[in-house]
Amino acid sequence: MDYKETLNLPQTDFPMKANLTRREPEILARWESEDLYGEIRKQSRGKPKFVFHDGPPYANGHIHMGHALNKILKDFIVKIMTMKGYDATFIPGWDCHGLPIEHQVTKKLKEKKLTPGKTEVRKLCREYADGFVSIQRDEFIRLGVFADWNKPYLTMDYSYEATIVREFGKFVMSGQVYQGLKPVHWCTSCQTALAEAEVEHADRSSPSIYVKFPLKSGLPPPFDFLDKNKTFFVIWTTTPWTLPANLAVCLHPDFQYAAGEMSGEVYIVADDRLPTLVEEWGIKDYKILEKCEGKELEHAVCRHPFIDRDSKVILGGHVTLEQGTGCVHTAPGHGQDDYVVGNKYGLETYNPVDDAGVFVPEVEHFGGQFVFKANPLIIDKLRENGNLLADATIQHSYPHCWRCHKPIIFRATRQWFIPMDKNGLREKALSAIDRVKWIPSWGKERIYSMVENRPDWCVSRQRAWGVPITIFTCVECKKILQSEEVFRHIVELVEKNGADFWFEKTAGELLPSGVRCSCGSEKFAKENDILDVWFDSGVSHAAVVENNSQLQWPADLYLEGTDQHRGWFHSSLLESIGTRGKEPYKAVLTHGYVVDGKGKKMSKSAGNVIPPQKIIDQFGADVLRLWVASENYREDIRLSQEILKRLTEAYRKIRNTFRYFLGNLNDFDPQNDQVPINDLMEIDRYILYRYKLLADKILTAYENYEFHVFYQSFYKFCVVDLSNFYFDILKDRLYTFPRLSQERRSGQTALYILLRDMAKLMAPVLSFTAEEVWSHMPQEETSGKKSVHQSLFPDVSQYHFEDELIGKWEMLVALKGEVSKALELCRKDKVIGHSLDAVVQLVLPDNIRTVLKNDFEDDLKFIFIVSQVDLVNSLENETGVYKSEELEGLQVLSKRMGGQKCERCWNYFLESAQTTEQANICPRCVNNLQSATA
Repeated sequence: MDYKETLNLPQTDFPMKANLTRREPEILARWESEDLYGEIRKQSRGKPKFVFHDGPPYANGHIHMGHALNKILKDFIVKIMTMKGYDATFIPGWDCHGLPIEHQVTKKLKEKKLTPGKTEVRKLCREYADGFVSIQRDEFIRLGVFADWNKPYLTMDYSYEATIVREFGKFVMSGQVYQGLKPVHWCTSCQTALAEAEVEHADRSSPSIYVKFPLKSGLPPPFDFLDKNKTFFVIWTTTPWTLPANLAVCLHPDFQYAAGEMSGEVYIVADDRLPTLVEEWGIKDYKILEKCEGKELEHAVCRHPFIDRDSKVILGGHVTLEQGTGCVHTAPGHGQDDYVVGNKYGLETYNPVDDAGVFVPEVEHFGGQFVFKANPLIIDKLRENGNLLADATIQHSYPHCWRCHKPIIFRATRQWFIPMDKNGLREKALSAIDRVKWIPSWGKERIYSMVENRPDWCVSRQRAWGVPITIFTCVECKKILQSEEVFRHIVELVEKNGADFWFEKTAGELLPSGVRCSCGSEKFAKENDILDVWFDSGVSHAAVVENNSQLQWPADLYLEGTDQHRGWFHSSLLESIGTRGKEPYKAVLTHGYVVDGKGKKMSKSAGNVIPPQKIIDQFGADVLRLWVASENYREDIRLSQEILKRLTEAYRKIRNTFRYFLGNLNDFDPQNDQVPINDLMEIDRYILYRYKLLADKILTAYENYEFHVFYQSFYKFCVVDLSNFYFDILKDRLYTFPRLSQERRSGQTALYILLRDMAKLMAPVLSFTAEEVWSHMPQEETSGKKSVHQSLFPDVSQYHFEDELIGKWEMLVALKGEVSKALELCRKDKVIGHSLDAVVQLVLPDNIRTVLKNDFEDDLKFIFIVSQVDLVNSLENETGVYKSEELEGLQVLSKRMGGQKCERCWNYFLESAQTTEQANICPRCVNNLQSATA
């Protein structure tokens, strides 16, 4: 007789081989045809809202791993909140304006030797952005991200552009916009002002020079005895090109300054810096002639080192002793601190550099020179006239343009600004930061420091592709036209025509009829600059969240990379505080950057970039999603082929866990075959207790956005609790007991609960696999719900287990672990092959005997997966006894089992069956077969 035919072996169509690269697109097609996202939205109506607001990626190029990490994390959260019973939407957005797109368009035009006007450039930019919105949309969908992909928000939509104008109008009408000549970050390549968030830092070689400023007059006591013809204030700079704009030398009022005589000259520097400086200058002998505080030297006058111009000695609290001389070269047109202190002393905001970074012709000696090329020429000039004290080259972090990646400069230009302190914007924003929940907590300190120290917000850009600064200035009195009626009129025009019309019409054509300035003039000039794109995205809370009746303002959560503390989080906060006095978000979550396996930043030049599509084509999107869940994303996340292969193996084990579930439930009808939980066998109840611990841990982790806890816990449960423990023990009962027996149905009930609930728990992370599992499940749970994503998380509060049961099985698990060690030793000595070849003798310590109450001896062999277990009082005369170090007093002896091996269950047995026909199977199998046919 072929006893294999009598076993209840697993049967399922759920394949062992995932083949995700083929299967996932099929699932995506089904989701789209069934409008799953729309169905979930209908199902969620009336539930409490959770408003997640998507920060817009830039519509320029294919998505990279940072995009994938970002969108998958967002998808986790929206799916989690939906399955927790919230009405959680995902309205995706794209940032469409800005220089990168304009740069690509104009680059192509230059290649074709075309020079179209601003209107044509804007039209081409819109087409370019629209093309990449479509490309990125498809790439995000392939990741398994649920969102309203048919109705995203685009910053170039007419309605969105109208919101930008409307919000900017609020700043103008409340007097929070002014035009001023101030130093800003300036890219000489792109020829535009840059926001703080548009500046990146990279290493650069720069000259490091010490320059002598000859004393001219006004040296007060106690330094008045010094010979002015031999006395110099010494400054240090790494930007020699800014020296033509020098107007002052700044000292700290409270630092001690020393007049040191060396090499026949007297140098005035900070006293604390002098020992370091003379060593750096190679001077061995020097003498300190006098000291005084910086405030006593105020109003002294120096001569510029190579231009016939005075340089005043002034005071400022920004001077430090970390480097340099304590005497700071001050050019109000080339630095924020210089500008502030220069204003205090009435210095001109002098900028002799044009938009291309070239000195204007009037600059003595260096007119027409590009600033960086002028550095060595300026150094030669200083050396020639004897005012160069020392020079060297240093490597240091220097600001670069994030678009063209070229070094930038600080230069004063006439720009539009939103003041940080005039209307208390800074103070209000800092107070708001305290009210927001920052995850991780250090994010609060980071953005607080940035807002606390930032200059006024420069909101103007000298480019074509963006929303215009919709300001009219009176030609006669130069005042800004502040009119609610005018702004409403412009907003209506933008909603109807888009922002392009601004550049196509004259001021007279744009303004309503009859508009007059307060001075009586009817002549106005329109502004031709565009708005900072960070203002564009910063108003998204108003354009998307506030304007949508299905949402509620403020948003519950913003989530982006850590760089957005100075970007979108920052501009959104300032815009919202400036117009509403309240922050636009309740919580802000940040993630790190994607780096390679060695922790290095991914870049094309380094050759370590792994595109998301390559991973999807090789492994499938669910492996990519598992990678996102496997790491603590709040730090930088490593990615390599080795890491992906390891995750693929983990995915395979998780998948096979569900295959085990499904295979052993092929004949299980949940509606008719479930056993009440309190009637389950003890081990089945115990595994549900272990599962309850898992579910509680994962749901808490989801609450705290700690997805790596899901991965670690879920994977460990599949491998340790299920595969290595429960499945190993259960399969004998599932395979060999009568199909309809209470014992087998008990195990199947536990498997069904685990299958159903674990599929739900993993659905936000392994979205494709959970859906595939759902389609193979017994129908009770899935009836009425075509997708696992339409279900709610399991309610594990209903599961209650007695302390006595838990204590007993925790002890049995520990005991099984020690017996397995003894069996492994026996296997290494080749005494046994499979554990069923063994008989085990145990000496149990009293505490274990008490817990087990001696009623488990018959069941222990099935728990240990051996053919026989004997409890004995002593093993003193035996050899090869394993003595446990974990459970004091436990001794285990394993030997090869004698007797006959059952051809049906593979357990060994000593007594023969009663009939010759069944002599080769054990009595238990005989009884099971008889019961099955009764």
